[in-house]
Amino acid sequence: MAKDELGKTLRRLRRLASLTQEELAERSGVSVDVIRQLEQRRKHSARLPTLHALANGLGVELTTLLGDPPAVSASGENDGPRFVAVRRAIMPALGAPEPAPPGPDFSMDGLREQIADGWTQYHAAEFDTVMKALPDLISDARTATAAPDGDDRRAGYAALAKALQLAGHVAVRLGKTDLALTSLERAIEAAEQSSDPLLPAMIVNSVAWAYQRQGRLQDALHVALRAAATVRDAQHTDTADGLKVWGALTMSAATSAARSGDYDRAAELMGGAEAQAARVSKLPAGSDSRMISVFSPSSVRIERVRLAVQYGHPEDALTLAKGMRLSKDTPPSWRTWLLLDVARAHTDLGDAAAAVKTLESLRRVAPTWLQHHTLAVAIVRDLWSLPNHPPGLRPLAEFLGVCD
Repeated sequence: MAKDELGKTLRRLRRLASLTQEELAERSGVSVDVIRQLEQRRKHSARLPTLHALANGLGVELTTLLGDPPAVSASGENDGPRFVAVRRAIMPALGAPEPAPPGPDFSMDGLREQIADGWTQYHAAEFDTVMKALPDLISDARTATAAPDGDDRRAGYAALAKALQLAGHVAVRLGKTDLALTSLERAIEAAEQSSDPLLPAMIVNSVAWAYQRQGRLQDALHVALRAAATVRDAQHTDTADGLKVWGALTMSAATSAARSGDYDRAAELMGGAEAQAARVSKLPAGSDSRMISVFSPSSVRIERVRLAVQYGHPEDALTLAKGMRLSKDTPPSWRTWLLLDVARAHTDLGDAAAAVKTLESLRRVAPTWLQHHTLAVAIVRDLWSLPNHPPGLRPLAEFLGVCD
């Protein structure tokens, strides 16, 4: 098996912390019975609030407990030449010379289009393609920041911010959250030198996501709420772009609250987001949808499905998902999250056949995304532990490397 199972990792981390199962239960607020079932591998997964509580009790980040995404090699092989090139582009050498101004052949419109294409490829889980392009995108954007004209220079900083934000997202997907935060912090610095007042808040949303992946839920909640308030107070929510940025930040805050176990606050935040989502289509069209935050009635419904699964209400999750029509601007990555949550809900309800069918659909439309989600591995492990395997499970288990 390529990856350590959750129970094995939990037991190892607990022993490293010199904690008994009872002491971990007291520290985390998770019952001894759940901890025992996980360590004995009678349970192969748990809801995210439980996982966050266990990670906090152990004093580790959530990613340490869950491990790398299944498509990432735990041997360090993912630090290959392409990733090294991205890391060097994010963090150029100290004292490196300032970039020369762009030459006569440089096209800002062309650079923007390349960065937008990079986001499209990211949402399609074409991570190798994005990593190959990122060093040049970041380098070209840094060159643009040296333009002699002030407007061109500010446009260059906006391009640099979006390229570094994209690099941060890819780093998160590869399990490199520290590098991701470095890239995102530099993206915010660049965004603040652009002429786009919404860009810093958009990147803060990415920071909140990286914090969530590290288990820093209160930090994620705080930065998302603060940025959302800034967007609202500046009256940017009267534009489609501004409303999308505010909505994405509000949903991110709801997710952090839910994973912290504060379901009432999560429901309140999601209710506010849902009430505003319908306004997006009534406002004048904004920027390129590939370059702005994801927020629409569809994205709100997808997030509600996710939160219902995390609350432990799989019936509600399936009711919300049934017959859902996704808007055309819903990225493939969001469709993937929806299918995974539906599969989790079916698993929680004991409908293994429906869970397998959902995962088979996901493998057909987005095989790479399937390999980059630890949730997919958790679901398949749960199904594999059943005495009777439903048809189609073995190919999925072999694809994710979780069968014996």
